[in-house]
Amino acid sequence: MKTNLTKRIRIKALPLFILAAFNCTLAQDPPAADPRLSEIRHLDLTYSFPHYHSKDDWIARAESLRKQILFSAGLWPMPLKAPMNANIFGKADRGDFTVEKVYFESYPGFYVTGNLYRPKTITGKHPAVLCPHGHWTYGRFENSNLNSGPARAANFARQGYLAFSYDMVGYGDSTAISHRFADHNTTRREVLWSVNLLGLQLWNSIRSLDFLLTLPEVDPERIAITGESGGGTQTFLLMAVDQRIKVAAPVNMISFHMQGGSLCENAPNLRIDTNNVEFGALMAPRPLFLVSATGDWTKNTLTVEYPAIRAIFQLLGVEDKVAAVQMEAPHNYNQESREAVYGSFAHWLTGRPDKTPIKEKGGGVASLSDLMVFFGRPRPANELDEARLSTELIGAASRQLDEWQPSDNTGLSRFQEVFGVALRYSLMAEYPVPASLLSSKPQVSSLNGITKEDFVISRPDKSDRVTVTIWKQEAANSGNSLVLLITPEPTGEKINELAGLLLKNGYDVAHTVPFPGGRNVPPNIKYFTTYNRTDEANRVQDILTAIAFLKKQYGDRQLHVVAQGRAGLSALLARGLAPKIEKMVIDAGQFNTASDEEFVRRLPIPGIRRAGDFSTAVTIAPLTPLLIHNIGGKFDVERMKAIYKRFGRNDDFKTQSTELSDTSLINWLKLK
Repeated sequence: MKTNLTKRIRIKALPLFILAAFNCTLAQDPPAADPRLSEIRHLDLTYSFPHYHSKDDWIARAESLRKQILFSAGLWPMPLKAPMNANIFGKADRGDFTVEKVYFESYPGFYVTGNLYRPKTITGKHPAVLCPHGHWTYGRFENSNLNSGPARAANFARQGYLAFSYDMVGYGDSTAISHRFADHNTTRREVLWSVNLLGLQLWNSIRSLDFLLTLPEVDPERIAITGESGGGTQTFLLMAVDQRIKVAAPVNMISFHMQGGSLCENAPNLRIDTNNVEFGALMAPRPLFLVSATGDWTKNTLTVEYPAIRAIFQLLGVEDKVAAVQMEAPHNYNQESREAVYGSFAHWLTGRPDKTPIKEKGGGVASLSDLMVFFGRPRPANELDEARLSTELIGAASRQLDEWQPSDNTGLSRFQEVFGVALRYSLMAEYPVPASLLSSKPQVSSLNGITKEDFVISRPDKSDRVTVTIWKQEAANSGNSLVLLITPEPTGEKINELAGLLLKNGYDVAHTVPFPGGRNVPPNIKYFTTYNRTDEANRVQDILTAIAFLKKQYGDRQLHVVAQGRAGLSALLARGLAPKIEKMVIDAGQFNTASDEEFVRRLPIPGIRRAGDFSTAVTIAPLTPLLIHNIGGKFDVERMKAIYKRFGRNDDFKTQSTELSDTSLINWLKLK
């Protein structure tokens, strides 16, 4: 009661137009709870496959998913491919095939290690196969009844393939970097730059494919990949993003109800609004062979996951290029599974008429001393440890951003195509089609000549709920400009004072508080950002949704945006994905853009630094008038200022070190 009495006293002291706005706020019913506050996605949920109505629908979705994978992995834009400096040595003759030791640099100072298996007699061009492995105790050396990496590679060589069996990071000979590299559950700086273990392994696979293509006897049109468990994840990620893979067999991995429990299978933003089954469908229209088992999470493959993926192949008219098989076995890549893969690959790569299994020839597995790359051999002198590798990868990403800065219209278009995409997949946000938005019936009230309308808006098939309040003078000209006022908290006295001043100066005012946050994430949920947007990213989406709603409601009327407090940072990022905003006023909150620690503390959005954060948002947006205040000497605006100057809009970019007064803000909005 004491708080309410205080509010009443303050209201009476305010001018009439502020009183009206403030009373409207008090009359507002509390919005229904936002479902995003309670919906927590994770790796063990049971997911489903969307229905795609046409080939074009799927092709567009597939292109989007590939970009999502690449950006999540830190591979958008693609890093520079430096010389691999490959070393192939230690050939061991195994009778009907040979095996050699290999190491090469996927990044300068970071090495891929493995074994190259070749047919004994090679003439002409041969098919080749990449053989990543799962999380077995002995990695690529594992040789048991459930799985034998050496037997798999050896039998491919006996059948006429060049097979490259390579290490997971932290396994076998790849010991300079652990399998906990850049753990995004505990490490935050690397998350900002999209540096993660999954991306490191995907890059190793891309470079392993590059390595195979340096071998003159390899036929570039006949390259396959197959791996099991975590190696199955490596298989479907590489086949998804690299069209040079012509045939693939992910083994005992793709499932609707388990997405992969290892750090190397989960990267921030990777599975937001998607899952491994959609990733598996990205192989279409190239041949895909799914191998599953009754004793693990692929037990439903034949009746659930395979039909979902087959539907995409049917949509593309290539149903004959997808097949599946299931073994009565626990989690494995056993002999029966391998033999099924040999038969499938032979059909597609060697012209074998049928796809029936090819019996495996036993024996010939090389000794550990013949397989271990650094057995009795020093490791490379320039090999990086984890801290230095992380620093090098972040440095390379920063330099790449600098190199892409546009100096003309052609460069601007290229920058928008690359870093505009990066920003979108960092935020996992979109500008919705205004006409598609759903809105509740407006709650309308009037007081002292001001009409107030309350809406709850959402996007089709999304769980978001965005509350928007619109105040307008009943006698006002219908052509008034509209100001979208964005605040981090529900309106208080000061904010309503600004709304009242705007109304007095002839503006209609809309107000929204983007995603309130406050989700309670259970402690057993791992890899939260792999499956869920951060609160900060949700705020950006809500701002975009509110802008689209106002564009729908107000048509061609001028729309200005004023964002206060921490909402200023979210609104500036949203600028990069929004259409033309007439004028924008942003409170920078004295944010230190040079500090990764500041981003971790105040704006922990995955990949935001990799995408170029605020400078990218300004660069790719229409260059309309922009005022950034409260920069405090910490918020770097030089790159933004340079863009405005370079494209002849120097007078449209303004900054102020201190916080802008309400009167100064309105005066700037009124400038022509």
